[in-house]
Amino acid sequence: QVQLVESGGGLVQAGGSLRLSCAASGRTFSSYAMGWFRQAPGKEREFVAAISWSGGNSYYTDSVKGRFAISGDNAKNTVYLQMNSLKPEDTAVYYCAASRALYSDYQQRNKYHYWGQGTQVTVSS
Repeated sequence: QVQLVESGGGLVQAGGSLRLSCAASGRTFSSYAMGWFRQAPGKEREFVAAISWSGGNSYYTDSVKGRFAISGDNAKNTVYLQMNSLKPEDTAVYYCAASRALYSDYQQRNKYHYWGQGTQVTVSS
């Protein structure tokens, strides 16, 4: 069994920063990419950012480009999300995910095979 555990969420004022971390444990597996999704109350889970270990490509949804940065360690199946200039609309539960398959991009939920339980990020105005 593979577990992904997120940490680093919390309450921050608009304009502030948070750094989310996600680490895999349990059964050893090889991932091709890891990513972050978020889900706000009453909304569907949406893609935020991903990093592909093959080629080191990173992907971002338009609303976070220039504010968020994804990084990680392939060998440790660990991924981070540095979130700067946070806005109230960034408030959501943030989920870490890992993919064990090679794709051309990783912006769709169905390309991920493992998910964390989520960490709450609340940005106050």
